[in-house]
Amino acid sequence: MRTVCSAAGAAVRWSLFIAIAVMLTAIAYQVVMRYVFGRAPSWTEELAILMFAWSTLGGFALGVREGFHVRLTIILDRLPPRSRQIAERILDLFALLVGAYLLWSGWRYVDVTAGSTSAAIAYPIELLHGMAPIAGALIVLFAAERFWNPSPVRENQEPAA
Repeated sequence: MRTVCSAAGAAVRWSLFIAIAVMLTAIAYQVVMRYVFGRAPSWTEELAILMFAWSTLGGFALGVREGFHVRLTIILDRLPPRSRQIAERILDLFALLVGAYLLWSGWRYVDVTAGSTSAAIAYPIELLHGMAPIAGALIVLFAAERFWNPSPVRENQEPAA
């Protein structure tokens, strides 16, 4: 499972780099075209939205794998190591459930909107909406990895100056 998760994590990381680069390039091109030439192409905004959607959802999945997702640790930091490990596993299970819900509801949404196309580029809208179930599946995979192979919990240390 660790090998599959490592490969999936690396693929997500690289896809995020590419998506962010494409998004920034599209936005920069749109700004130049609008303010220098007075004519902004419509496809740049749609491409940026597509890349932003993946950056957000893929980043959420990668955050679950690498443990940098948004969370408050004020309570966890005060727990003894064994209690903290149990709490971390409960949080991993919760992340797995959120991922499963995203997978299920995203799949239903893709099914409802199937056959539609985007306005400017005319790509199948399933490409945009399909990112939710893909991210959900990745979150389930990564949360399961963290749940079954928890990292050791160390006592909190002050950061080095």
